[in-house]
Amino acid sequence: MAEHKQHGAHIEGSKGLEIIHSKLFLLRLSAWVSSLSMGMIFLCCPVVSVFTDILGCQKTAVVGAAVGFIGLMSSSFVSSIEPLYLTYGIIFACGCSFAYQPSLVILGHYFKKRLGLVNGIVTAGSSLFTILLPLFLRVLIDNMGLFNTLRVLCIFMFVLILAGFTYRPLDFIAKDKESESSRFSLFSRKKLSPPKKIFNFAIFKVTAYAVWAVGIPLALFGYFVPYVHLMKHVNETFQEEKNKEVVLMSIGITSGVGRLLFGRIADYMPGVKKVYLQVLSFFFIGLMSMMIPLCRVFGALIAVCLIMGLFDGCFISIMAPIAFALVGAQDVSQAIGFLLGLMSIPMTVGPPVAGLLRDKLGSYNVAFYLAGVPPLIGGAVLCFIPWIHSKKQREIQKTTGGEKMENMLGNQNFLLSSSSGIFKKESDSVI
Repeated sequence: MAEHKQHGAHIEGSKGLEIIHSKLFLLRLSAWVSSLSMGMIFLCCPVVSVFTDILGCQKTAVVGAAVGFIGLMSSSFVSSIEPLYLTYGIIFACGCSFAYQPSLVILGHYFKKRLGLVNGIVTAGSSLFTILLPLFLRVLIDNMGLFNTLRVLCIFMFVLILAGFTYRPLDFIAKDKESESSRFSLFSRKKLSPPKKIFNFAIFKVTAYAVWAVGIPLALFGYFVPYVHLMKHVNETFQEEKNKEVVLMSIGITSGVGRLLFGRIADYMPGVKKVYLQVLSFFFIGLMSMMIPLCRVFGALIAVCLIMGLFDGCFISIMAPIAFALVGAQDVSQAIGFLLGLMSIPMTVGPPVAGLLRDKLGSYNVAFYLAGVPPLIGGAVLCFIPWIHSKKQREIQKTTGGEKMENMLGNQNFLLSSSSGIFKKESDSVI
């Protein structure tokens, strides 16, 4: 009898282990779906920039939001997790990418002097949703289930479709005519402007932009590690704490403040010198990442997260203004697209490497220490951009100055020769 009970307990225990392993497997699958979705959003951005140049911001954003709506709605009808790789990980993510990238470009077409503040206001909205959406989703999932929650979220995608129609394209030709007093100068500028390429790799010939496009992804290899693994570290280190979610809420709150604050500060910094704000943000984010394992008190960890969120907002809010300063409004769409595409590499690689380090070493301490190094290196690389840009501007001024001088001398020689010819004709007629 006792052996029978032991055998039954063994069977129940093995079934329990199978259930646990299956749940862990499903969690890993769902994590891969979300990782695929985030990677696709940024990986598609170079392609989205081409469509933005061809179709304009309005059509690209509306079509993208519609595709995202279809992907999210179809995800709510699947019966297993495997189809989510297609419906959520690819279709929904690609739609979000097509809706997201034009929102960064369109602001620069409407605002010039206060572009930093406007970007801060717009990006602060995403920070607000970072705070509120998890709470909202938890209530929906507990009461309605996952798939009905996805159908409710389709309402947001429909609102995004309507918002895309507000990206009304401006008539730049009329604007140029008003700003130029000479019709000939307008005609000559149109005549000399080169046709747009599908993939404009020529922007990488702008040395300052090329350095920026290398420095940002380099810094991001460690940038996203705290955001992905912070809650796991908190659960392991501060097991007795009840309100652990306040850590992420702290980052979200100060990130919104940072986007508004540094967006306004960026408007007072001329041109490419806005890069120094990104250097400052990477320095503090790298330093705070290294300080996370040193926090033995929960309050100290919250203070670190508050500082990290503040400078996270600084980095995000001034990305588009820097792109406009480096390449100009004509090429900014593909400049941002290429940068976001390159950003997808560290976003995909960095956090899994940190997870492997935790599995090998038994804690996240070394992972957080190492995560602070890439932002410091990337910030150091970005320090060279203003110097490179100013050097290039001086070379252009010298070249244009020399051409102007040659044109002036040529005009003077022409006037002298023509006047001497007239004087000779007059003297011959007098004789």
